[in-house]
Amino acid sequence: MKKNFLVIGNPIDHSLSPKLHNYWIKKYKIDAVYEKKLLNNNEIEGIISNIREEKIHGLNVTVPFKKTVIPFLDDLSEEAKISQSVNTIYKNDNKVIGDNTDIEGFKLSLEETEQEIKNKKALILGAGGVVPSIIIALKKMQTGKIFLSNRTELKAIEIKKKFPEIEIIKWGDTLDFDIIINATSIGLKKENKININYQQISKDKFFYDVIYNPSETNFLKNAKKYGGIIKNGKMMFIYQAQKAFFIWHKVVPEVDNETINLLDV
Repeated sequence: MKKNFLVIGNPIDHSLSPKLHNYWIKKYKIDAVYEKKLLNNNEIEGIISNIREEKIHGLNVTVPFKKTVIPFLDDLSEEAKISQSVNTIYKNDNKVIGDNTDIEGFKLSLEETEQEIKNKKALILGAGGVVPSIIIALKKMQTGKIFLSNRTELKAIEIKKKFPEIEIIKWGDTLDFDIIINATSIGLKKENKININYQQISKDKFFYDVIYNPSETNFLKNAKKYGGIIKNGKMMFIYQAQKAFFIWHKVVPEVDNETINLLDV
């Protein structure tokens, strides 16, 4: 029986998850199909019920539902509990489980850049569902100090309740950080711009955007223009997908050049 897998989000057009997962499904001769679905909040409960009834065999969750799905699940993995963020859902022993593969995905992608993270100052832009995962990964990598900035400060304050050691700064303020991470959805559209004084940040700083499609957002283009080192979220996306694929299919798919080039956009 062909198994059904989905990625849900809003927006969802930009997602390359079906391209990657279907490539691996074909490569490892698995009888399954992976699609994407645009959802609204009021449809979340129904889609989780489909997992319970095994009409759907696994879900990936993207913006803005990584927290929204939690009340409808039976249990969470340790990573999902700590971060209160879910990006992978599956059924096991009659329970619908939420997991978080973003933490490992972000950590592996950052390690691959060979940028020095230990004892450095990091600024995260945004306070959405992926941010707790980024904070946890940075802490694992022994980042010196983590700052957070969000357009709506109340959301940043909510995250600080969970991670009291982080410091909140006003949206648009830029101190001299070593690494700046865009964890907002600003950049999915070509005209989107982040209000940052790039000239104020000294050269050779590291700019990371969790967005991978488009491959170079305005955030990264501007950073490069002023001498910044840039990286998009493609490898984070691949590594979190690799872990999700293993959870569902018990196969660790190879991340080779063909896999990476598949996602060039």
